[in-house]
Amino acid sequence: MLLGVAVGDTADDAEQLAEKIAGLRIFDDANGKMNLSLSDVGGAMLVVSQFTLLGDCRKGRRPSFVAAAPPEVAETLYRAFVAAVAAQDIQVATGKFRQHMQVSLTNDGPVTLLIDSRA
Repeated sequence: MLLGVAVGDTADDAEQLAEKIAGLRIFDDANGKMNLSLSDVGGAMLVVSQFTLLGDCRKGRRPSFVAAAPPEVAETLYRAFVAAVAAQDIQVATGKFRQHMQVSLTNDGPVTLLIDSRA
């Protein structure tokens, strides 16, 4: 789970996203349909802070990150999101906030979802 925190995001957004994501039926059931949630499959979540998700590339050749929340705000909401996921009895691992990390992932299938608390 790559988490970007935008200017104007709140603790309510963090809570709402945690509930939404933990409950999404994105895992296959016995019939191969996306019908099971993270809780249903006994899964865990890795949450990595990723401010670059807020990069705006519509103008020029350099992304603008003005939509990303300041680090102090973003870290607080990142931790609130992690706590809200953990409160649902889901095991959570985290990256290190504001640190350069090399994260490897395997995208299993053709599904990548973008979830925005404002949309």
